[in-house]
Amino acid sequence: MTRVVEHGTAKLMPDIDRERAWLLTVDGAPQSYVDLDEPTHLEFEYARRLGHLLDTVAEPGRPLDALHLGGGALTLPRYLAATRPGSRQHVVDADGPLLDLVAEHLPLPPDSRVALHAADARAWLEAAPDDSADVLVADVFGGSRVPAHLTSVAYVHEAARVLRPGGVYLANLADAAPFAFLRSQLATLATRFEELALIAEPGVLRGRRFGNAVLAAAHRPLDIAALSRRTAADAFPARVEHGAALRDFTGGARPVRDEDAVPSPEPPEGAFGIG
Repeated sequence: MTRVVEHGTAKLMPDIDRERAWLLTVDGAPQSYVDLDEPTHLEFEYARRLGHLLDTVAEPGRPLDALHLGGGALTLPRYLAATRPGSRQHVVDADGPLLDLVAEHLPLPPDSRVALHAADARAWLEAAPDDSADVLVADVFGGSRVPAHLTSVAYVHEAARVLRPGGVYLANLADAAPFAFLRSQLATLATRFEELALIAEPGVLRGRRFGNAVLAAAHRPLDIAALSRRTAADAFPARVEHGAALRDFTGGARPVRDEDAVPSPEPPEGAFGIG
């Protein structure tokens, strides 16, 4: 199934090893993987790490009010609906035709409380009510780069406003050594959140390759011990950085203002594949 969408050509390709599993690509770049029969199966490495975070932000099974900026094939909304039944979720994606394609060919279970919105992520966030979300997941890529207007202090201010006092902000970003973009994002999040954590594959942190880094930010302590256990035991092991080590990593990076904001770096050819 191929369709021209807002930001390129989307293709849904079946996985020959799993009966009702699909890979979504846009202009050939993998975007999402979904198993309709097993929504808790997370294929991509970064999605698995976001899943570990979603498992540890509240006691197991407790429903959450979640806001997802960036939709893809709705992998994480499906995961949250399966692991925390009764969760109320909003998904915001600027690519309306892509949302339509996914809703048509990869339908959500009828009992899912997931509302889809075709809108710019920051514009929708700025109009959202105060204290309305327990968790905000930012996984927005315009092509293969995080848009500049989703990287600034003003954007983080809106995210913090929309989250409840105990809420958690999660983001999927991508960078490579010397990590100028990633460090600037940590500095930007630190303007509004006291607690930060970073999850990444050790090879990425050592500067060996370009890759994903998942960030978590909150006003309250995160369950670093549980998160570290889950990420270390994963099929794709990762490291959790927090506290003094993360502050050292951030170094002298400065928060990003709207007038200085730039998209995340262009990935090298072939940097992204299925995790």
